[in-house]
Formats: sequence, C-alpha cells, structure tokens
Amino acid sequence: MRLLNKLSPRVAGMAAAVVTVVIWTSFIVIARATADPSRHGVLTPFDIALARLLGAGAVLLPVGWWLVRRDRAQKTGASSLFGFSPLSLRVTCTAGLFGGLIYAVLAYSGFVYAPAGHASVLLPGTLPLWTALLALLVLGTRITAARALGLFLILAGGAVVGGGSLVRAFGGGEVWKGDLLFLAAALSWSIYSVLARRYALEAVRATAAITVLAFFVYVPTYVGLLATGLVRGQFLLAPWRDVVFQMLFQGVGSVVISGISFTRMIQYYGPVRSTMITAVVPGLSALAAVVFLGEPMGWSLLIGLLLVTAGIVFGVRAVVPPVVVAKANSVQPARTG
Repeated sequence: MRLLNKLSPRVAGMAAAVVTVVIWTSFIVIARATADPSRHGVLTPFDIALARLLGAGAVLLPVGWWLVRRDRAQKTGASSLFGFSPLSLRVTCTAGLFGGLIYAVLAYSGFVYAPAGHASVLLPGTLPLWTALLALLVLGTRITAARALGLFLILAGGAVVGGGSLVRAFGGGEVWKGDLLFLAAALSWSIYSVLARRYALEAVRATAAITVLAFFVYVPTYVGLLATGLVRGQFLLAPWRDVVFQMLFQGVGSVVISGISFTRMIQYYGPVRSTMITAVVPGLSALAAVVFLGEPMGWSLLIGLLLVTAGIVFGVRAVVPPVVVAKANSVQPARTG
C-alpha cells in the first residue's frame, strides 16, 4: 500500500486494475475446479468459504486490531466488533454483509452447478449492469444514452447464456441454479462497491472491516451447522495442502490483495468505471476454463461473451473520467445532495 501511495494516481489506478483482473480471472477457474462435484473435490462450498475467511482473517484481523489501537491513540476514527473493525458498526455490517459474507457463499455455491464459462459472463460480466443501476439509485450517477446501450449489450449477453440454462432446466438440468447464484453474487458485490464509494472507504480499512464481520458471523455459524449435521463439511478431513492453498489463494489473494486493489480502483475511477475496467475478465477466464478445465466453448457461451465484453468496452469509452480521489481516509457517509 505504501508503494501505491508513492505512485501517481493514474499509475496506481492502473496497477490496481491489473492486479484485480489477474486475481479475478484465476478465482473463477480455481473455484470451479475445487467446487465442481464431477472433479471429485474434497472441499464443499462452505469449506472453501471457511478457508477464505481463515486465510484472510489471519492477515486482516491483526491489521484491523492495530488500526483501531492507532486511531484510539490519536483520538480519531471509529471502531466496532470488539475493537477489530476500524469502521463503525453500521458501515462494517452493511459493507461486510455484501462484500464479505453473502458474496462468498453465493459465488462458491454457484460453481457446484454451473461451469466456469457461465461464471465468466455472469459474475464479472454483469457487475457493470448492477453497479450502474445501484449507482443511479444511491449515488445519483446519471446513465447516459451511450452507457445505456453498453448495459443493454451486457444484459443481452447474460440472457443468451442464462436463457439456455433455463430451457435445459425443463429436461432436468441444474446449471440454471448456478447461473442465478452467480447473478446474485454479482449483485452483492456491486452493492459493496457502491457502499464503498458512498462512505469514501479507504482500501485497507474497508477490506479489514468486511473480513472481520464475515469472520465473526460465518465461522461460528459454520461450526454450529456442522455440529448439528445441517451442512456437510470436509474441512478437517481434506489434505492439508488443499486447505493451505485455498487459505492462501481464496483468503490472502482473493480477499486481501484483490479487495484492496478493487477498492483502490473505486477511489480513482468510481464504482461504475471500476467494474467496466474488468472487461477482459470474462474472456480471459472463459478461455482459461477451456484450456485448464477442458470446458467446451459452445455458441451460446461465445455469443454471450462477445456481447458482454462489447457492452463493457462500450461503457468504458462512454464514461467521462471522473475527478481523481487522491486519498480517501474518511469513513463517514459522503454527501449526496
């Protein structure tokens, strides 16, 4: 983070975008390879979510604790959740619920039913659509005619991919369940991105806070459900190498590093343009799924990818670059009127 602070706003924003794209692309392929029942993976979606929070918590809980103590020494800032979250309870709960807890559970569950190619279109691909609509409602961000056309292309691409799954559902297919979970996960992340902009959240504080909330809520809930037999868990029975890898990638990589880089993107580009910058993720992750997972590239998926990518690219060209936010240390709600 100190290195990013020394860079110019433009370079720091570009670096954050590259890191985010690489991790998001890898996330889709690795999550599908782990959660897909046909690949005989040991870990369930609930286990992967636990590994994600344990890995992220090992890094961010101490960071949050330290930030709170520093703020208290300087008699500034706010804190909550036993002094581990450096944000107020209201901001921690709202941002953490959507950016940390709900997103992970929905996304990992979706990979049980739908292939990575569908996730490529419906997870990062629909983020600009959800974010633009939420930014209009919450932040008052205007949707121009050009941007509306880009969003329509995204919607059409998602419909092409998800529509085929719904048709096959009449024959007993379950891919549509994964598609709906991916759409819901994208909506959850979009809500977080808009909240981060609304409250002017600093990257490290925001990522620490959402992890603290998810950790304190999910871990005891998982243990309780496992003890009562309401969910099936293999976390303690899985090979330790698999568990450590998931903790490092899903926790440290996808949460800590990607969370900070994505929040930095929001600071420099705003929520709508930040999600549109990820235009290459659908195509890259779908191609990676074909190469590494052996997934087919059908016509509906290819057309959906082309429509979504075109919509995102068109939206980026249609967005007027906003005023750069040099530093966002405040965690108070931004003025909306």
